[in-house]
Amino acid sequence: MKIAVIVCSVGRPDCLRDLMPALAAQSRPADRVVLVVTRPEDAGFDPAPLFPEPTRAELILAPRGLPQQRNRGLDAVSGDCDAVLFLDDDFVPSRHALRGVEAGFDAWPDVAGMTGRLIADGIHGAGFDMAEAARMVADHDARTPAPPEGRAPRILRRGMAGLYGCNMAYRMAAVGGARFDERLPLYAWQEDIDFAARVGRASGGDLVRTDAFSGVHRGAKSGRERAGRRLGYSQLANPWYLWNKGTMTARFAGRLALRNMLANHARSLRPEPWIDRAGRARGNWLALWDILRGRSDPGRILGL
Repeated sequence: MKIAVIVCSVGRPDCLRDLMPALAAQSRPADRVVLVVTRPEDAGFDPAPLFPEPTRAELILAPRGLPQQRNRGLDAVSGDCDAVLFLDDDFVPSRHALRGVEAGFDAWPDVAGMTGRLIADGIHGAGFDMAEAARMVADHDARTPAPPEGRAPRILRRGMAGLYGCNMAYRMAAVGGARFDERLPLYAWQEDIDFAARVGRASGGDLVRTDAFSGVHRGAKSGRERAGRRLGYSQLANPWYLWNKGTMTARFAGRLALRNMLANHARSLRPEPWIDRAGRARGNWLALWDILRGRSDPGRILGL
């Protein structure tokens, strides 16, 4: 099995550089490592010399936007690899992550896509620096045998509505010609749910959460959020769009939108230092007004 790793990034060269040692030290080397950025300065380095044979590492350019960047990565490895692992630039994988991806797909031929077990997720808090994340991953690897020699991987949950975009793996045979929806711009909130639902439906394969691979999502923060209105708009407009598209159930979309809207308003008076809660709340109301008028469009955030 040939496995590619795709990492997309914009304006966070430190995150990309910090990730490289964890990818280069995999107990089962990647066959391809593709870093997709909008300009060379987003990385600031050539990844090729950082990886020994047989890994082929490269930097490619794409228009800004997570779907566009992920699609360019898929185009680069299509026809050359059997599986692809998408990682966020602030995700630190276990040393045995790729071995686990291979073991999982070998063990479960009915599975189209997998998301791994998070050792910790900093997205809901202040986040973890690289030293903290590396320590947690090292502690996990020290006490957890590597598959397949140490233990058989387990499926923790079947029939997932979607996969967590910070660490998700797919069979390329299941992906086929599917690509991420480029109507969801920039960070493209919930694009991972949409893509997983379409791949699962088209291939007939299952979407699962597994302990076959794991890692720490640092949830890296780059200072205080400056465009809360954009994310706030997406928090309502994107679920509405995906429900109409048929890749998100009404219940899932409604709960997701309501939970975020309530959180933004409840925390506006005492917001987290890194979140623009007031801006998100304003974006929520803009999206709701557009939905009620039949004018909601995920792309409107480009003008906010």
